[in-house]
Amino acid sequence: QVQLVESGGGLVQPGGSLRLACAASGGTIFNFGALGWYRQAPGKERELVAVIGYGSSTNYADSAKGRFTISRDNGKNTVYLQMNSLKPEDTAVYYCRAGSSVWGQGTQVTVSS
Repeated sequence: QVQLVESGGGLVQPGGSLRLACAASGGTIFNFGALGWYRQAPGKERELVAVIGYGSSTNYADSAKGRFTISRDNGKNTVYLQMNSLKPEDTAVYYCRAGSSVWGQGTQVTVSS
């Protein structure tokens, strides 16, 4: 059974950058058609941030376009989310998802001065 572990979260000032990583174990991410990053802020529903498909096609939430970049490294069994120009409203727990049902445990991102 595939397990996902996120890392790379933390506290960053507005305008800063973070790179999140989601490493898979117990299976290969290559088998999953879509890999996605989601986030959930306090009191809000979980929302899609970015998704990447088999052929590395990507799709982004409007809030992420131009600032975030999703990528996948099938050889390292890892999917990444590069986040630039971070804003306080990006503060949330970020989760990765493989396919339709495999979720990681989340990593906290806090953007604050």
